Amino acid sequence: MLDAAAAQLAEYFSGNRRSFDLPLSAAGTAFQRSVWHELNRLPFGSAVSYADIGRATGRPTAGRAVGGAVGANPIPIIVPCHRVLASNQRITGYSGGEGIPTKVWLLDHEGIVHR
Repeated sequence: MLDAAAAQLAEYFSGNRRSFDLPLSAAGTAFQRSVWHELNRLPFGSAVSYADIGRATGRPTAGRAVGGAVGANPIPIIVPCHRVLASNQRITGYSGGEGIPTKVWLLDHEGIVHR
């Protein structure tokens, strides 16, 4: 499984993969898992807001809780939490790698407009 994940990540970083085909199982609350499920639905090159994720999970006013669930994602990149931006397309944070510079690189890699 780790070999497959490493190979798929290498393909993603080289620009030859746009989605991942790996069996995933992440431990979290029911709400966190619902947020992560929505993240997995985001195609390469697209972004949503925290409010969009809140609406999709049935909690339209839970922006802060959505942010917490996005930040708690245990499988970044494969579960694409970097594709979540503020409603005005601003980057509000990122817990993976070197933080915001890593998120900027990932967004640029996918051609996602951000501020």
